[in-house]
Amino acid sequence: MGRSQFLRQIGPHALEDGSVRWRVWAPNAYHVDLVLYTAAGGQEIIPMSAEEHGYFSVSLANISEGQAYAYRLDDQGTYPDPASLWQPWGVHNPSAVVRTERFSWTDQNWRGVSCTNLAIYELHCGTFTESGKLDAIIDRLPDLVDLGVTAIELMPVAQFPGERNWGYDGVHLYAVQNSYGGPWALARLVDACHAHGLAVILDVVYNHLGPEGNYLERFGPYFTDRYRTPWGPAFNYDGPDSDGVRQFVCDNVRLWLEEYHLDGLRLDAVHAIYDMTAQHILTDIRRVAEEAAARRGWPALVIAESNLNDPRLVREECLGGYGLHAVWNDDYHHALHAYYTGERQAYCVDFGKPEHIVKAWRETYVLDGIYSHYRRRRHGAPVGDVSGERFIVYLQNHDLVANRARAERLIQLLPPPVYRQAICLVLAAPYIPLLFMGEEYGEDRPFYFFTSFEDRRLAEQIREGRRKELARLGWVAEVPDPQAVETFLASKISWRWSEIKGRAQLRQLYKDLLQCRKVWPAWRDFTSRDAELVPSAHPQVLQLWRGPRQGVSTRIVCNLTHQPQPCPVGQKNEAVLLSSEWPRYGGARAPDSDYTILLPWECLILGPSEWRWLETHQTESSPGDSNQPDGESGG
Repeated sequence: MGRSQFLRQIGPHALEDGSVRWRVWAPNAYHVDLVLYTAAGGQEIIPMSAEEHGYFSVSLANISEGQAYAYRLDDQGTYPDPASLWQPWGVHNPSAVVRTERFSWTDQNWRGVSCTNLAIYELHCGTFTESGKLDAIIDRLPDLVDLGVTAIELMPVAQFPGERNWGYDGVHLYAVQNSYGGPWALARLVDACHAHGLAVILDVVYNHLGPEGNYLERFGPYFTDRYRTPWGPAFNYDGPDSDGVRQFVCDNVRLWLEEYHLDGLRLDAVHAIYDMTAQHILTDIRRVAEEAAARRGWPALVIAESNLNDPRLVREECLGGYGLHAVWNDDYHHALHAYYTGERQAYCVDFGKPEHIVKAWRETYVLDGIYSHYRRRRHGAPVGDVSGERFIVYLQNHDLVANRARAERLIQLLPPPVYRQAICLVLAAPYIPLLFMGEEYGEDRPFYFFTSFEDRRLAEQIREGRRKELARLGWVAEVPDPQAVETFLASKISWRWSEIKGRAQLRQLYKDLLQCRKVWPAWRDFTSRDAELVPSAHPQVLQLWRGPRQGVSTRIVCNLTHQPQPCPVGQKNEAVLLSSEWPRYGGARAPDSDYTILLPWECLILGPSEWRWLETHQTESSPGDSNQPDGESGG
């Protein structure tokens, strides 16, 4: 028998001699047959060999791409492969063979993107373009490169029921959604992204499976009744027979990183991954990623979404952590959102003061072991010396937009000057920034929660569950029907900005700030930072530093009010580098205006005069060289 050129051992995979080996973990079965379907509608039944610990396998020569197959368990039922790479006929029907070794990659010189260089653009394949296909994303890559992001993050593409879904109801974790274009479309997208200098991060779900088309329990104890997630049974990572489940997930990591050349994985809701073993499954996943990175020669990032505020997720393994590369930081969003919108329902009850923004900038977590009114207990822990590039911050993301009854984006909740200041506080932050598709030009179309379950009873449960979830978060307005195709279509972004002045100006602010992250040395420093509210005389003026406070750094001054405020005095030879109120961005600062006074909601960025690279890009309608103070700033 030949060997596979990849390390993955689950599902169909090619061997060196050209044959295909099927391998499935099915400890609930006494015997398993491979069922091959012929073009004429016939079936060929092939017994599989039993291995230790509940595995069954068989190898066959002359297997073509797209060969339809399924597994028959104890002559009692025929089911799609739990590790199917392709479900061209949907979640309930046979699987199809994909020969991933035959894709012609052109990214041999690709070397990846490190955490310190990440600027992430989160998108949903189905609503990002008119066609909703993976291939259609390729046409938009030049726009993303021009914007200045360095990575795209795809919401989950694992096969789900129907044609419309966020992706978190996937039931075939190895298969690329057929309505998005299937496995080859994902490979083409990743290859194109690398050609454009963009990394690709894939959102994956290892805490639960969706409710429709989930046949894993027929094969083995993939789930446990010892724990339960908000979305259904939890994976069995630590009970009897859990080794097969862990292998199933680790092989899925290998598939994405080795066979699809993905640059990283974003692990959904790791706080709902339960594992009491001595070596947590998150550590296993990170080690598999490191193994893949070593084999291919560029980074394989593992990023967690977590609401635990637990620095152990990113602390090195030798210091008692899991060693993941980065984690989403909701506290930073909550601090900004609660202050700017005034909303205090649900999790926002713990936020809303300017002091919370100061703490989020300086210490990463606001809830770092202190009492949380929302949880009615202490929450989180201090991050200590963990560097800022291990945390991802955002003004918006898919959850934070959609988990509102009307799914409004922040651009619809804030006046333009306030929104521009909020943008600056995300893109200037000493963390990794994440943008949600369309926010860079002020997209005002909603992003609703949508599904297309085929089971009518389940569809009604989803409708009711959605209403209850939003009510729990404090929203009592009418909720759009998640099952309605109109809800999905309303969520497609417009891609209209070039011909709309306000949108083009907003996008220019995003573009300039993302470029600043690349060219200003202080914004490459993720450890040296400070923050304060200006003492007594100006309690609603915020000062932030990137770089050492008394060294070569940028000082970011924000007027947190709708009234002009004096600008605090800085160091000598400090120049104005950027203002959120320049006309270039749609702001109100006039040429030759006095920078000793901050305009309402203005964000003013100051630093060494040699960093004033933006002067060369000013237009006639924007402040030119004569408007930029030389030497000492007006403050």
